[in-house]
Amino acid sequence: MAVLAAATGGALSAPAAAEGEAPPGQVEFPTHCLPPQEAGLPPADGPTTARVTVDDSAPRVGDTVTVTYQVARTPAVNPLAVALPADVLTPTGRIVLGGAQQGEVTVVGAKRNDPVEAGGALPVVTMTGTFTVTAPGEITLAPGGYTLHTGHLLELDTVCAVAGGGAPGPDPSPKPSVSASASASASASAPAVPSPSTSSPGASPGVLPLPLPLPAGAPVAQRITASPLPTANLRTVALGTAAGGPGAKVKVTGAGFVPGAEVTVAGRAGTAQTADRVTAKADELGVVLAELPVTDRATTAVVAYEGAAWTPERGSGPAAYTVIVAAPLSPGSQTVTAVVQPGELGMTQEGDAVTLAAVPYGDGGAAAGRIGTVTVKDARGGPAGWSLIGKVTDFTGSGGVRIPGASLSWTPTCVAAPGSPSACAPGSAGTVGPDGAVLASTGDAALVGGTFTVDAAVTLQVPPYTPPGAYTAVLTLTLS
Repeated sequence: MAVLAAATGGALSAPAAAEGEAPPGQVEFPTHCLPPQEAGLPPADGPTTARVTVDDSAPRVGDTVTVTYQVARTPAVNPLAVALPADVLTPTGRIVLGGAQQGEVTVVGAKRNDPVEAGGALPVVTMTGTFTVTAPGEITLAPGGYTLHTGHLLELDTVCAVAGGGAPGPDPSPKPSVSASASASASASAPAVPSPSTSSPGASPGVLPLPLPLPAGAPVAQRITASPLPTANLRTVALGTAAGGPGAKVKVTGAGFVPGAEVTVAGRAGTAQTADRVTAKADELGVVLAELPVTDRATTAVVAYEGAAWTPERGSGPAAYTVIVAAPLSPGSQTVTAVVQPGELGMTQEGDAVTLAAVPYGDGGAAAGRIGTVTVKDARGGPAGWSLIGKVTDFTGSGGVRIPGASLSWTPTCVAAPGSPSACAPGSAGTVGPDGAVLASTGDAALVGGTFTVDAAVTLQVPPYTPPGAYTAVLTLTLS
């Protein structure tokens, strides 16, 4: 287990639509815009034409998705009695999330516009933000209210809200769905926007929890479907003895199974199942206790599994077992026996704290570092490989502000010491998260073992405008 600490200090375009058709993600909704009091103008009511797009059509839980919110038409007008020069308008807004993940994503735009004559309609603006996927399933994205800030002569805000109420409506017309998932962090190239400190504890940075139903009336512009992270298989078996004569009863202890599941305990010869087989039920902790009579002389290992047959997803690795068959001795002969005693599978690590690089407030970005080097020693003998799994909690700062654990990713490495029978495979580069990911592993083989050095470069994606301070999480490594 290690403690990790971090300190803080344009989207892809969609294919063009056919002539006369609205591009994917474009919707229209009624809007009520309030000019600044200093302007002395009446409220402006009318339709807003907006388009919402995402940069990743098939993310997994833990991935970061960039959202682009473009306002192509607005009833808001220049609040000044004089013309607005170029590049004095800064937009901010929100995207409403629904479905598998409820919340809001803050989006901001750069200070960029064409000149606007006095009384003229305000121009097209584009805003972007990011959110981290935290839940599998379908998530909807609908445009929310937006604010148009002008900084010429006076600092003025025109605030436009979605008129009406109720939850976001259905897609205005059938369109291909987009895939993604949800939990958020704001990305900005403009003035500060509401920081994650307004979120409740446990919410993702950039995503503000909402009550149900969502108080937005704009139609859904995008539907995205997030896929879950693969879950680690932690099923294991241990034997009361590693050898015995034909017909010996072996005590088998299994762990990591689904509580209450029917579990088969069986003999193995390589990848084939032998005739030795019993069933048992896992208790409320997922522990299985069984006694397996080993009568098949071909049995070289014992496994346990859920379901009709052993699979890598629902079965344990094999525990080595040897059937001892005594050969008849000729007169004058003696049996000489030497025993190689099997050892254990264990690990050590260098240090129990990881400090990540600081990132600047406002910019956010990648806080990089390395885990403490882990040494795995496998002296068990037999055919069972091992897996080293890592899980990380959310990063918590002062005031309960959190950065999701799914924002931490790693790039593992693993090196086997010379003479080790097994080859070590590093886990895939990607998200660690609370559901866990493989740091390193060795495969099953006729004879396995060795000493292995495991390391990983880690990166925490810190959202822009995360409140300054230290954020701490716990990384737990499990060897099985």
